Amino acid sequence: MKHSVLALSLFALAACATPQAEAQQTATCRPAGFDRARMESLKASEWTIADDATRNRFARELTSCLGDPDETIRDGIAFEALQHYMRNNLLTTETLAALDADLQSKLTAPDPQGFQRPFAALVLADVARTDRISPWMSEAQRAQLINAAVAYMTSITDYRGFTPGEGYRHAPAHTADLMLQLVLNQAVTKPDLIRIRDAIATQIAPDGHFYINGESERLATPILYMAQRNLFSEAEWTAWFTSLAGPGPLGASWDNWFKSETGLSRRHNLMAFLTIMQTNLSLTQNPAFAVQRPGVEAALRAMP
Repeated sequence: MKHSVLALSLFALAACATPQAEAQQTATCRPAGFDRARMESLKASEWTIADDATRNRFARELTSCLGDPDETIRDGIAFEALQHYMRNNLLTTETLAALDADLQSKLTAPDPQGFQRPFAALVLADVARTDRISPWMSEAQRAQLINAAVAYMTSITDYRGFTPGEGYRHAPAHTADLMLQLVLNQAVTKPDLIRIRDAIATQIAPDGHFYINGESERLATPILYMAQRNLFSEAEWTAWFTSLAGPGPLGASWDNWFKSETGLSRRHNLMAFLTIMQTNLSLTQNPAFAVQRPGVEAALRAMP
């Protein structure tokens, strides 16, 4: 996937179409009447559409492709084109608002193959970024986006990352990218940062699932950058990290954690997250991050 990099390296998505996936392209994926061949030609021309009205219509209708089973369509065309248009200020505010509303609705819409929701979250990250760079959302619109992001993050139960022949779903990682853009937005206040932080906590160590596709790294990024907002004290961060490192579903203690998938996965995921945090905190010279170091160190010491 071609995502922005702020401090942590992100995993790249290698696009590889399969005949089966190509045959399954949804009939609804014809934005502004563009068929696949025309979209691939558009990609080759770096998404150039001279006419503003056509470009904005194409962008609005591209969201219909985010659930396509063919990764070259949903990732290599729909996501890449939408990100390109937003990062180059090529869409109107009306289009951005329409994308915001449409993508939020996709976070809760039926998604039998599991692609549409995580890719809606990924594109919403760029919608949120446009508001961060040049604010256009009303307080109500921004609050609605935060509510949708928190609700989706806490609802994730599909942990499929990369599947050969299908590509990425990657719901926790994609939603972490959305959370990052919200965290960096100076208009997002501490009460909402607390909600974002605690929503991320629900996915750091999901019961019985071992993260192996870089999810821990992506989930750590918004937590790291939250320190730069200078809104949480060292004591607040230490309390949060210490609570995070608890036994959770194992009960009152970490005893016998190595005898169950729940214990093994919890320790695996927490150690990955906390180690990433510690590594980044130890490498940075930015004093803003100092408030997180004692909490991360305490959490690591508490791990079995």
